[in-house]
Amino acid sequence: MEKREDLRSILPYLGVVVEGSSVLWPSPVIEPLKAISRGPDHSGIHSGELLFLAISDLRHSLSLSSQRLSASAPHGYALFFDKLLSRPESSKWFAEVLPALANLLLRFPSLLEFHYRNADTLIDGVQTGLRILDSQQSGIVFLSQELIGALLTCSFFCLFPITNRDAKHLPMINFDHLFSCLYDIYDEKMENKIKCIVHYFERICSQMPTGLVSFERKVLPLEDSPFCVTYPKADLWSKSAVPLCHFEVHRSGLIEDQSKEALEVDFANRYIGGGALRRGCVQEEIRFMINPELIAGMLFLPSMADNEAIEVVGPERFSNYTGEINKAFCGFFDQSKCQQYQRLFKGDGLCGAHLDQGVQGPDSISWNNLLLQEAPYASVGTNEGIYGDQQIRNAEEKGGHSLGHRYDIGVVTGNWGCGAFGGDPELKTIIQWLAASQALRPFISYHTFGVEALKTLDKVIQWILSHKWTVGDLWDMLVEYSTQRLRGETSLGFFTWLLPSLSAPDATMMDMAD
Repeated sequence: MEKREDLRSILPYLGVVVEGSSVLWPSPVIEPLKAISRGPDHSGIHSGELLFLAISDLRHSLSLSSQRLSASAPHGYALFFDKLLSRPESSKWFAEVLPALANLLLRFPSLLEFHYRNADTLIDGVQTGLRILDSQQSGIVFLSQELIGALLTCSFFCLFPITNRDAKHLPMINFDHLFSCLYDIYDEKMENKIKCIVHYFERICSQMPTGLVSFERKVLPLEDSPFCVTYPKADLWSKSAVPLCHFEVHRSGLIEDQSKEALEVDFANRYIGGGALRRGCVQEEIRFMINPELIAGMLFLPSMADNEAIEVVGPERFSNYTGEINKAFCGFFDQSKCQQYQRLFKGDGLCGAHLDQGVQGPDSISWNNLLLQEAPYASVGTNEGIYGDQQIRNAEEKGGHSLGHRYDIGVVTGNWGCGAFGGDPELKTIIQWLAASQALRPFISYHTFGVEALKTLDKVIQWILSHKWTVGDLWDMLVEYSTQRLRGETSLGFFTWLLPSLSAPDATMMDMAD
């Protein structure tokens, strides 16, 4: 066990130790955890205040006392469990849930051993063990939902070492700042974030889920390669003859509530999770609260570069709530289809030198976005319009593979980067449409969330589709518009610039077509 490179890479960040073929908690931790597992009559823990004292003792047993937690964390645990939870809820938590979590921690080393014993045989020839997935190194990790539960319990008890996480560009993983933020400046949203986490623990303690969740780091190489599609160059977009895919506009509803099988786009921070374990409460942070298993990725996934993305498959939703073109392309494209493209186009002499220069393989993406879906996919880039609709049809007629917009999985997305990052909703909409089309996705299902700037989106989409524009046609218009904006030649929004009649209150589709 101690010779495994994957385990060695993550071991400094776990708190456990390895002796021979065994993974173990340091011995001083065992008896306190056993006491907690027997319930409040044995542990004496029946309040948030006493819970944090027990957390401090466990950290001392792990020699983590010098790695200080947030100063307000003790007050946050006390506030939530002693004041914000009702007396019956609090009593149940300390009598039933906390002991079950302690039992899960006691099983944590054996869960890790089982994980690594099976990691090499899960997928032939693919490394799937828990490890640091470093920047610019594509790879995948499969974790059982039970192991994820144990990892998140470590976060709740603040048992993960934090030394050198910054040096590795890893986000925070312990929950001390989450509780600290609740106390420092009370906000109902912070209370509800913690309630989502608490509900998750209640659920897994009553019935542990038995599935797997995969976390995949995808990288589009910046250098040409004969085995994979690399980071797209600018002229790819201008020369693309790919037809634009079907576009659905939704003015209400949530991305995560869509019913079709599709990639769900999370407009993410370059650090996975963003402010989920702090005060953040926008799309990414909300998603991490209602799907807490996503938080596990924060343990081992360093920050994303411009040519990277992270794809997560299989996280369960436990709660409800109310409430730049290569990046998108890299995320939307199914890199695993690369060889099919090569077979299709080489047989017809359609590849040319461009395909030979580099179409990328099954594990690449690029953008600071998180992708969630039911079935795995990968991402890629294509080359200079070789996927023109006519060429695809001709190849199919000759018995080749079907490579038009025929993937079963589309894209469900929304106003990427248009909130805290101040992006232009009109441009972001078009960029994602271009990327999904070039990636040969069958449709893009776009949620506008009632943004005023997108009130004419339906009309613009219909007009563009009525003219049968390709990806290259629309891209050229986008470039021309951007050039005029930079030169100060126009101050109009893209939609009005493209279709001046949109500014007229009684504009009709017939007017625009004329």
